[in-house]
Amino acid sequence: QTVPEELQNGGGFGYVVAFRPFGTISWMQTVVASPDAARYVFRNETLPPFSPYEVKVGVYNNKGEGSFSPVTVVYSAEEEPTKAPTTVLARSLSASDVEVSWAPPWESQHKGRIQGYEVRCWRHDEKEENAKRIRTVGNQTSTRVSNLRGNALYHLAVRAYNTAGTGPSSAAVNVTTRKPRESKQPLCDPTACRSIRGRGCRAASLGQRVSGPFLPSVSLSLQVLYRWNKQSSTSVIETNKTSVELSLPFDEDYIIEIRPFSDGGDGSSSEQIRIPKISNAYARGSGSSTSSACTLSAISTIMLSLTARSSL
Repeated sequence: QTVPEELQNGGGFGYVVAFRPFGTISWMQTVVASPDAARYVFRNETLPPFSPYEVKVGVYNNKGEGSFSPVTVVYSAEEEPTKAPTTVLARSLSASDVEVSWAPPWESQHKGRIQGYEVRCWRHDEKEENAKRIRTVGNQTSTRVSNLRGNALYHLAVRAYNTAGTGPSSAAVNVTTRKPRESKQPLCDPTACRSIRGRGCRAASLGQRVSGPFLPSVSLSLQVLYRWNKQSSTSVIETNKTSVELSLPFDEDYIIEIRPFSDGGDGSSSEQIRIPKISNAYARGSGSSTSSACTLSAISTIMLSLTARSSL
């Protein structure tokens, strides 16, 4: 920073710039005669990139020299990194997010610092020059890429950067985002329920139609969630079939919900379906003809008829 005129204390004011390669003894000096000068450029074609120098600046006028500033270390201009990051890996986190990680370049960066990394991500049917770019700062060697299309193939590549520019790119790696989350609520028809079948046994036959924007390639499964009406804990059965079999007590109401799910996550649950209790007296019957299996536990069979319809 220049010295204000009122502190120059006389005519013929100027600056003395002293510098030397870091770790050496002898100082090189030059005079900058203008009191308004705020910079000096030392040119040397043999100077290696990003070389450290110790620098101090003094002042003088017609009466003699003043004091020098404290010594500081500056660097010559750097060049962009010359090697690509290694061990690039990518994994899908969801239908819209992937995580990419890498290792720093093998080469020691003697020509400049690595200030961060640039991750490029482009869909298989897009051009690489239109890739999404995410920059990290410092030594961070992983990042998340968001807002991607579900169930799509992406290519990712990483390169280091500094103030001089970006270095060479790593080889591209491939990752496929997860299938989209099921977003439509399944539609259940509770009127298909038959509350009693046989003596002392309970059964429910539920016509289950699931419709919504499901891709034909999406592997859709179902979760059957059931609990006693007076309990908060819920049991879950997962199936890709059209029926499940549950053992339910006679004298408790049961609440059942049905929810689709896939690799992309869970969909919305159906409306609650209530299976009413059966009294013990009716469940036991009046004679020995009652099935022994039914006197020990009531069997409720939930039949699920699944139809996937694409709205695309």
